[in-house]
Amino acid sequence: MNKVILMGRLTRDPEVRYSQGSNQTAVARFSVAVDRRFKRDGEPDADFFNCTAFGRQAEFVERYLHKGVKILVVGRVQNDNYTNKDGQMVYSVRIMVDEIEFAESKNASGDNSNYMGGNNSRPEPSGAGDGFMNIPDGIDEELPFN
Repeated sequence: MNKVILMGRLTRDPEVRYSQGSNQTAVARFSVAVDRRFKRDGEPDADFFNCTAFGRQAEFVERYLHKGVKILVVGRVQNDNYTNKDGQMVYSVRIMVDEIEFAESKNASGDNSNYMGGNNSRPEPSGAGDGFMNIPDGIDEELPFN
């Protein structure tokens, strides 16, 4: 089985081209930055994956995705090896996209055009960055569970 699921943000605007011939097919190429779960000093905070989508998925990418948008990608890993001009084999992989979904609402994403630029104006959630929101004191009575 060859299946991969990634959640991350587009590092740049996608490139979309159409194949030649009578049945033109859209081909979209984009890169997704996926935060590493565990970070060590001196190592990168994210991994970058090159992705390719075809047909309706590529048209979706062209219409709705841009740099900084957080998406969920389901696809498969494919070797993208080639021989460079010096005759050396270059090994790489590409994610061939089967499904794409938004991973946050439009309002939550705000203007992420500065993503990867280090000047993201979105405020960090309160807390230690553990993904949980703080519940104000005295609200316990309103919660449907205890």
